[in-house]
Amino acid sequence: MSISRIPRRVNFSRSAVFLFTFAVAATTAGVALASGDGAAAAEVTEAAVTLSQPASLYYAIAAIMGVGSLSAAYAVGKVGAAAMGAAAEKPELLGKAIAFVGLGEGIALFGFLISLFLVFK
Repeated sequence: MSISRIPRRVNFSRSAVFLFTFAVAATTAGVALASGDGAAAAEVTEAAVTLSQPASLYYAIAAIMGVGSLSAAYAVGKVGAAAMGAAAEKPELLGKAIAFVGLGEGIALFGFLISLFLVFK
């Protein structure tokens, strides 16, 4: 058996830590961008005071949703492929492996909740 035929194993802990760190960093950057630009816009013009939310806040919300969705898609793609590969070899592992796919979807939900918090701030 050659090396290229050996199935590749996915290290769940390393991938999960990377994706969680990336999602938290992107969310923190979006919140910092939104709060900093909102204060500056209120000081510059009188019209900005009458606006309920500055335009830069919507850019931050879009960035948070985009990064959260892309991170979740990456996680679900990697974990889902590994789960189906494991289920092909041992069908009794399918139920346990699908739970890890749900954890990847939690990244998108986290980004969505942070976006909602920014919309209603």
